[in-house]
Amino acid sequence: MNNGPKKGLNKIKEFDHAASRSKAADLVSDRPGHNQGHGNGRGAYNPPTTPKQHEADQFALELARELDQGRTGNQYQRLILVAAPPFMGLLNKHLNGHIGHLVTDRLEKDYTKATDRELAGHLESCIFL
Repeated sequence: MNNGPKKGLNKIKEFDHAASRSKAADLVSDRPGHNQGHGNGRGAYNPPTTPKQHEADQFALELARELDQGRTGNQYQRLILVAAPPFMGLLNKHLNGHIGHLVTDRLEKDYTKATDRELAGHLESCIFL
């Protein structure tokens, strides 16, 4: 959060979703299930997404809900989204139109390992710190 020029960044809340960073093998206990298909009676059900993709999507949904609660609680008037490109797509999928109107910038970069000072440097182009 930024409260104005020369006030820097303040962390409001931190989210950690370990399952979206886990190995796929740790997220499932079985091989894909089998179902009765047409024709020769053989078929395997393959889920449309991997367990890891599913967890990332669930995390994006959780963040979108949190952003919407912040919007309805007037906790922010402007939003800058920063996320790795694949996750940005998931997040955008779950954001409603009301939040979309408050997004002024989208930076498709992974700054999760950046220090506060490095992050501030990356955000200088879209916010006065």
